[in-house]
Amino acid sequence: MSEPIRVLLADDQRVVREGLTLILDLLEDVEVVETANDGEQAVALAERLSPDVVLMDLRMPRVDGIEAIRRLAASRPRIGVIALTTYADDASVLGALRAGARGYLTKDASAEQIAAAISRVASGEASLDEAIQTKVVAAVTAGAGAEPAATEPQRAELPDDLTAREAEVLGLIAGGLSNQEIAERLVVSPATVKSHVNHLFAKIGARDRAQAVGYAYRHGLVAQDG
Repeated sequence: MSEPIRVLLADDQRVVREGLTLILDLLEDVEVVETANDGEQAVALAERLSPDVVLMDLRMPRVDGIEAIRRLAASRPRIGVIALTTYADDASVLGALRAGARGYLTKDASAEQIAAAISRVASGEASLDEAIQTKVVAAVTAGAGAEPAATEPQRAELPDDLTAREAEVLGLIAGGLSNQEIAERLVVSPATVKSHVNHLFAKIGARDRAQAVGYAYRHGLVAQDG
């Protein structure tokens, strides 16, 4: 059997921590290694325990979730962080993704959705549920949380010398598609997609898919059809 995915859970509400721990303990391939009650404790525990995934509430005392995500992205970039919160407003979603979160779920997500998100993020992919993905695409299209001119010129002149096909692949990555799914969508081979991914990662300076997703949101390159 493969090793379980090691998860750190951070939430300032005890009832939420205990409830989520009970849910996660029922999953055979997930192990809750520790819980934290604020962002500062979450960062300290994550740096000490090096979990595979952190489920991070965004609104916590001392250090909020977005700042905690930003600190972990800088000190432990290999740890995948999923923002798990009651709020799905544009500022929270975009703030978490720009800070370095690889996934975003609301607290009404089902056990199956949480398990799927943990699995995808642990494997290095991004994970956004459909409602969140739609909201982010709408926010980016409307220019919410972006620089005033960030979404206008990029259609005519793509950033960082990206080709049109590389920008398309990047948008599909941000839409949550795997390389295989992108290959099927574009009717090309997986090897071709992998080549595009390697080239665009080098151009935008992304170390992983999570950083590529954040870049796509900032530059309005998210695929409109998900």
